[in-house]
Amino acid sequence: MITWLFFPFVIEQTFSFPMFQSNSWIAAQLNRTTQNTEGVNCPSPILSRLQRHRIISGETIVTIAQQYNLIPETLIRLNPSLQGGTIPVGQEILIPPFNGIRLEVPTGTSWQDLEAAYGVRADVLFEINGCQKQPKTVFIPGISWSPIGNSRNDDYTELSCYPLPSVAKIELDYGWQISPINQQNLFHSGLDLLAEIKTPVLAAASGTAIYVGSEENYGNLVIINHGSERQTRYAHLDKIQVKLGQTVKTGDVLGTVGMTGKPDVKVAHLHFEVRYQLPIGWVAQDPSIHLKMDKKMY
Repeated sequence: MITWLFFPFVIEQTFSFPMFQSNSWIAAQLNRTTQNTEGVNCPSPILSRLQRHRIISGETIVTIAQQYNLIPETLIRLNPSLQGGTIPVGQEILIPPFNGIRLEVPTGTSWQDLEAAYGVRADVLFEINGCQKQPKTVFIPGISWSPIGNSRNDDYTELSCYPLPSVAKIELDYGWQISPINQQNLFHSGLDLLAEIKTPVLAAASGTAIYVGSEENYGNLVIINHGSERQTRYAHLDKIQVKLGQTVKTGDVLGTVGMTGKPDVKVAHLHFEVRYQLPIGWVAQDPSIHLKMDKKMY
């Protein structure tokens, strides 16, 4: 049964600066100038209310950030002109009311998807982004996920390959679900893709096998690290056909479908996950976001 958000035997990365502020702190910072969206009063989107700061001689990214109670990474990510490490005196830069990142999201991404990916409540994201029903460009508060210069524009990049030889029915979807076995609520951290025992399991993208072995809940498990702090997981395998540390290419056979561990459904399937390493740990994302639309089936 795969019900946790964070994988227990992967060391979490920690940072000294404040990545998250509380939701109450965020709400307190909002300018309550509202717009009416189908009868619901919402603040104007954060991205429409950015301040402008003209850089003067002697200022640094650090001193500007301190002036606005921000971390430097927030300014760097919001202003491409700062990403080379230079301070263009006389130029105006954008200043958000609190720490966060601007993110382009693909069509079909929901606020619940963003909550699962970034650990900020969907209702908070909805409100600070002006109650958009279908977000395109959003502000995610209180976060700066990776070192300077390591772009996270690939957060929702499609995977190169479907993890099975052909499209499979999703027996148990990602997110909060009712367990088919005990009828209890569980957070399902991946997709259960129906397939016959012994069906080949394929690497969804190239990478390195960072875990190969057996785990109580996952059963026989392979974890592939794809770089850019992204990994995919393949669980309940019958047999494993890769070794720890092995480099794999897109479409390479990692093993075969099985029923090992503690599956959440009683029929043969591949449990498939996509995770990102964030300051709070390896966080599960909805794999459907990453699978090409013509390769999805419900």
